[in-house]
Amino acid sequence: MNDFQFHNTTKVYFGKDQLGHLHEEVLKYGKSVLVVYGGGSIKKIGLYDEVIDELKKENLEIFELNGIEPNPRVTSVNTGAN
Repeated sequence: MNDFQFHNTTKVYFGKDQLGHLHEEVLKYGKSVLVVYGGGSIKKIGLYDEVIDELKKENLEIFELNGIEPNPRVTSVNTGAN
């Protein structure tokens, strides 16, 4: 095995009404957001609308990429990059 270092920092918000922190995290990276999701269950459960509402509160530019499979292929990722 090759020697290497791996550093993975992840912030996870737990608890009620934590979606309200979304804009805090997103604004660290700019005013444009790419929302990536799969087959649409996010819409069926209502989470999509909640996320979009939070993003719109900050007048963010929202782009969408739907239909992405789990563990996406490079071609799917490239579609979102273009």
